[in-house]
Amino acid sequence: MTTRFNPQAADKRWQAVWDERETFRADDNSPKPKSYVLEMFPYPSGRIHMGHVRNYTMGDVLARFRRMRGMEVLHPMGWDAFGMPAENAAMEKKVHPGSWTRENIAAMKAQLKRLGFALDWSRELATCEPEYYGQEQALFLDLYAAGLVYRKESAVNWDPVDMTVLANEQVIDGRGWRSGALVERRKLSQWFLKITDFADELLEGLSALDQWPEKVRLMQENWIGKSQGLRFTFKLETPAAGHDSFDVFTTRPDTMFGASFAAISVDHPIALALAERDAQLHAFADDCRRTGTAAAEIETAEKKGYDTGLSVIHPLDPTWKLPLFVANFVLMDYGTGAVFGCPAHDQRDLDFARKYALPVERVVAPTPEEASVPVQDEAYTGPGKLVNSRFLDGMGVEEAKAAVIARAEGEGWGTGTTVWRLRDWGVSRQRYWGTPIPIIHCDACGPVGVPKNQLPVVLPEDVSFDIPGNPLDRHSTWKHVDCPSCGKPARRETDTLDTFVDSSWYFIRFASAPSDKPFDRTVAEQWLPVGQYIGGVEHAILHLLYSRFWTRALQRIGQIDVAEPFTGLFTQGMVTHETYKAPDGRWLSPEEVENKSGALMIVDTGEAVTLGRVEKMSKSKKNVVDPGPIVDQYGADAVRWFMLSDSPPERDLAWSEAGIEGAWRFVQRLWRIAGSTAGAEGEDKDLDRKLHRAIAGVAEDVETLSFNKAVAKLYELANAIEKAQPSASRDAAARTIVRLIAPMVPHLAEEAWSLLGEQGLVADAAWPVADPALLVDDEVTIAIQINGKLRDTLTAPKGTDKPTLEALALGSDKVIRLLEGREPRKVIVVPDRLVNLVA
Repeated sequence: MTTRFNPQAADKRWQAVWDERETFRADDNSPKPKSYVLEMFPYPSGRIHMGHVRNYTMGDVLARFRRMRGMEVLHPMGWDAFGMPAENAAMEKKVHPGSWTRENIAAMKAQLKRLGFALDWSRELATCEPEYYGQEQALFLDLYAAGLVYRKESAVNWDPVDMTVLANEQVIDGRGWRSGALVERRKLSQWFLKITDFADELLEGLSALDQWPEKVRLMQENWIGKSQGLRFTFKLETPAAGHDSFDVFTTRPDTMFGASFAAISVDHPIALALAERDAQLHAFADDCRRTGTAAAEIETAEKKGYDTGLSVIHPLDPTWKLPLFVANFVLMDYGTGAVFGCPAHDQRDLDFARKYALPVERVVAPTPEEASVPVQDEAYTGPGKLVNSRFLDGMGVEEAKAAVIARAEGEGWGTGTTVWRLRDWGVSRQRYWGTPIPIIHCDACGPVGVPKNQLPVVLPEDVSFDIPGNPLDRHSTWKHVDCPSCGKPARRETDTLDTFVDSSWYFIRFASAPSDKPFDRTVAEQWLPVGQYIGGVEHAILHLLYSRFWTRALQRIGQIDVAEPFTGLFTQGMVTHETYKAPDGRWLSPEEVENKSGALMIVDTGEAVTLGRVEKMSKSKKNVVDPGPIVDQYGADAVRWFMLSDSPPERDLAWSEAGIEGAWRFVQRLWRIAGSTAGAEGEDKDLDRKLHRAIAGVAEDVETLSFNKAVAKLYELANAIEKAQPSASRDAAARTIVRLIAPMVPHLAEEAWSLLGEQGLVADAAWPVADPALLVDDEVTIAIQINGKLRDTLTAPKGTDKPTLEALALGSDKVIRLLEGREPRKVIVVPDRLVNLVA
């Protein structure tokens, strides 16, 4: 072998061989045990970043390893290709979203191929292509026919710049996540998926996902939000606007004696009726609607109320009247659109009460001594006993809840009930670049599904983004069609589907992609569920929850017998980098900064650079490292090795030049080791033992995604091989390490495998088998203590008798020096563990 590994030549050569031989193409008909490894597919932004590289390297190592362990592995790749960024590019750059997206896909695919990922490109899909979204439309119609899709008017977050509905999670500090515009609250007719029908199933199913991170399961559990409470009726002291009462739901019936007001949403029927004759209330409601519906925004926004002048009767005391407000923090779509306020034990209610000078009465105290301590600026939400609560005094919180519910049911003014935080999934988006909703609106027939033989409903190409809003709504030849039911003039639905729909079933389409239906059930069920899914924790709730719902919905309507889409889930850490700022405050990219004698300067101007925090790589702070030039300089294998080596995969990884250079040096060491076989004879039992422990240990670490531990074991083995004397054992270890490193540094491994004269590809070779006899420790490390403090260690055969261990300990140079000629008063020997000399 040559003395240096040349990645620039080897990478291209072996990538071409893998492509030509279709090495990583999964065979549906293979008799081997099947394994489905999947990383969350990327949005085609135009460039991959180091976060992509880390994510896909982890999945790639596992996929390659499992192939070597004799499994038929499905490891596909595709593109989550619909969404607002393409439309934004269309408006800014005067290009078509489709052209922009497809050019980005081509660029990113080329980048991914340069890293040598073992992907089955024959199954590549892009959600923006009709062959994909047409099948999604078919599934939508199936769910519609099954009653799992419906349309209703609801309050939405409206972005007045992007002119589209935003999910609550797309509203950041009251502004649209793309445009930055202040979000408004509007009422629109929207399409919904009945995810709430599956709330119990989705919650109960979490307990079986024992290969998911606990934090993700907890996040989903909280998002689903099952809670027990009381639904009860408030009677108005004086009927008004055609109403004499309204219902309230509360999870804290124990605090009803702390009530100081009642509040309703601006969209509550009573508020709407009152606003018709009260101009001030009408104006207040309009102001409230200029904020979004996101829970986080509502919690942090200033609490505002409008006193209706009406009062409600407290159900536990007919003589007790509470003022009725219309409040901006009460939403019609949550609960009943009405609440009772207990300021002492709810921060939102406390803020409101302080603003409007309402009473604040403590009714739960952590200790008896605090029963009369007033609540100040922070509501008390912890455990305790009921106080100032009449018949509830002295009860615990749960006991008091049950007592109030029992009284309400006995007296007929309320009932115990279960509610969910989870809301049905609104999937309508007022944009062009998404899956057209396959519905036609007919004045005579109402909403009619597009006949399946007319699918896909393809997006028109001739659209303009010169005017804000959805171009589909302005496209007369596409929008206006005849009703498929009665033949009369009708119009297409111009909303498109939330892109989370696209990603809620793509993993099924990867498993089976016939041209005439979404998937073949028999083929798909061979692969599903995904054995190992890898992606960012930021998708813990929405994407993962929606995917779980979609799979269960397909199971319910008989299309597939799979309930949970992902058996194993791993959420990797971020890739981070230092941040840099110029004197004028603008962010600088790493390429714009150089280090001169320990001082950071701008390359072009020589100005001083301020070093900022190490943060997640992001375009906004320009601390992004482009993998391309790194691969050009160091090769794909060095980049892959660095991504696996420095940090536990669930933790953040700090990118550094020193780190990638260290990875490059080790790749060269591996090359020299692989080429160091000399045809020597003889055994090296110590090296044999280390090799077989590495075979077993690396396998276990890769299977548990403990890649940094696997890397550490390979470092240890490489050191042992380099230090060993020539022998048959050393030659065997040098050849074997090529197979052990093959999942991590596949190009080097293929090059070495070939030059060593081995047959076929190392990617197709079997993982080495560890000799169980060599995994058993026959030597142990013995601690040597003096007066209980560790002073030295020694290695001895397992089972060495006490006199021998004592003699070995007393012969230690460190012990002799520390004892200074004194004989120990007592020697305590614990076989195979320690020798303690009492001086």
